[in-house]
Amino acid sequence: MQLANDTYIRIVNAKLFIDENYHEPIDLDAVSKKAFFSRFHFHRLFTKIYKKTPHQYITKKRMDKAKELLSDNKPVREVCTEVGFESIGSFSILFKKEIGFAPTYYRNMAWLKKQATKQQPKKFIPHCFIESYKLDNN
Repeated sequence: MQLANDTYIRIVNAKLFIDENYHEPIDLDAVSKKAFFSRFHFHRLFTKIYKKTPHQYITKKRMDKAKELLSDNKPVREVCTEVGFESIGSFSILFKKEIGFAPTYYRNMAWLKKQATKQQPKKFIPHCFIESYKLDNN
């Protein structure tokens, strides 16, 4: 099934709306109305184009931002609200389910990795890069 250019534009605009507002409560009905589709038709088209449901897309967007903020050593509670969750419990459970680690553990490991990178930067550069630029002579 080929989709019309107008259809793609409307779905992309809805995705851009999600990208800009992922930290707010996003109502699928409201987003689908912005794209001028029924909720069910929007869901089907979005999933066909992006290979994720709108909910999966929003969750991934929020988790990616949460990982970034946690890597900057921000408190879990602050990250939770900044990425659009009302409950730290639901955020923590979803983060662990999606990422594989509890938010606090992830934050601590990211901080330790940053510290190790600062102390031993060559350890985090691929060996082939070090050899080709002769960085091991220093």
